[in-house]
Amino acid sequence: MGNGRVKEKEDEIMILSVEHSDQLYWLGRYSERVYTTLRYFAERFDSLIEVKNEDYDEFCRRQDIPNIYTSKEDFIARYCFDENDPNSIYANLMRAYDNAIVLREEIGSETLAYIQLAVYAMNKAKLSDAPLVQLQKVVDNIVAFWGMADDDIDSGRVRSMIKLGKRVERIDLYARMKEDPIELKREMKRLNLRIERTGINYNTMKLAHLNYMVEMENISYDLVVEEIESLFDVESEKMAG
Repeated sequence: MGNGRVKEKEDEIMILSVEHSDQLYWLGRYSERVYTTLRYFAERFDSLIEVKNEDYDEFCRRQDIPNIYTSKEDFIARYCFDENDPNSIYANLMRAYDNAIVLREEIGSETLAYIQLAVYAMNKAKLSDAPLVQLQKVVDNIVAFWGMADDDIDSGRVRSMIKLGKRVERIDLYARMKEDPIELKREMKRLNLRIERTGINYNTMKLAHLNYMVEMENISYDLVVEEIESLFDVESEKMAG
């Protein structure tokens, strides 16, 4: 899972710097990554605790992350809370936080506060004997962050960049986890509405292909992942989910 840089259209008025556009996009992606992976994790928590299996191996495979975990107990502890595991939920939350901090002027202190509260809840969950309770508070604060962003950020461009990242990440994760095709179609419709509002370059052929693929009877989920990850022009490294 990596980072990338979104190139802005040259004919757009540069209200935002390229750097800040990039940071807003990744703030959207990382916040969505925390939200959705926590939801998937919570759905599997009981089976991991109660059943002697290695369900986490399939979970890692679908997300294309290395299975470095030695047991289900190790997976539960490290995948959620290990700050040294770059694929952990904690690490992705801190990436969202790092982007939010430098974007304080663009998103406002009240919007930023909900990311800070999510970090606080994550740290409490790490110390708790009942982590799902505090992890739900992480989810709640991410949702509150998105709501405050809609309510408190005046710039439509800023809001659109965050939402673009959110939609791209959700499509990526839904395809990796082989989500219901209805959900993929729903998110593609939202992406189509959002992408033109950002003023960034994207590959129109790949977007058309994505729209075609999600309408197919048998969706090629792996190809959806490949196409969504190469939808934009990138200056440095390939966008990776």
